[in-house]
Amino acid sequence: MMRRERNSIVRNRQRPGLSLLCGVLLLIFACAWAAAEPSAQATAAYNEYVAQVEGRLARQHARATGFLAFANDPQSTTRLRNRELIVEQIKPQHGPDLPGAMLHDWRGAAFIPGGRAVDFERLMQDYPDYPRTYAPDVQSATVLEHNGDHYRVKMRVRQKNVITVVLDTAYDVTFGRLDPGRGYSLSRSTAVAEIDGAGTSAERALGPNEEHGFLWRLNTYWSYEERDGGLYIEIESVSLARSIPYGLGWAVGPFVESVPRESLEFTLRATRDALKK
Repeated sequence: MMRRERNSIVRNRQRPGLSLLCGVLLLIFACAWAAAEPSAQATAAYNEYVAQVEGRLARQHARATGFLAFANDPQSTTRLRNRELIVEQIKPQHGPDLPGAMLHDWRGAAFIPGGRAVDFERLMQDYPDYPRTYAPDVQSATVLEHNGDHYRVKMRVRQKNVITVVLDTAYDVTFGRLDPGRGYSLSRSTAVAEIDGAGTSAERALGPNEEHGFLWRLNTYWSYEERDGGLYIEIESVSLARSIPYGLGWAVGPFVESVPRESLEFTLRATRDALKK
């Protein structure tokens, strides 16, 4: 009885602290994070960094040897074939100057025994099925235009970590192949709008001066190669978001740092699971 009472006291002591932290975070996000679109300087720096990433990937995708970043390292290959996911953050040697903004670059890889390139392509291009494949993060997906290997799509996505953020996003997507067993895709965001009151009668897209800057840009790059009795898949995401207000890093830093990694890891895991089926 005394142990149960003691545990109850501990839990009651913990709840106010957790509630206070959540309250502080919500207040920060609601007030301090309200921001307009990224500055012209931040946008230019992001575009320059993206050009460097896409140049690296173009050189990588032009050759059969070294088509993937992870799968040509024996140690990484062993880890992947043992069903491990590999996720890492890419830190540029010379970080771009991004006033008022932050850039995140994450990359991950997985291996699917028995997987085939054609199945991966079919999964990636089946946008109407994304709400099932990537539930609950993708809530809806619509193809706006399709011409050969080029797509324009619209998605409603949800990000959740302490608080829930709903975004309407649009992407320009291009698929390419080196040969039947090797391919890639480039997905570039063309619009991101934060949605207030999602799913209610009061739902509306926030204006540029109302948005909190959780996500301003998001480019996603897939690479895949069929060999070793299965399929290696790699994903790299480059995103731009509002920088942390001065003096509030202790409160929002872990949130801001964790969302890009968790989002990429979720997408990679969901894709692997769908292909395994």
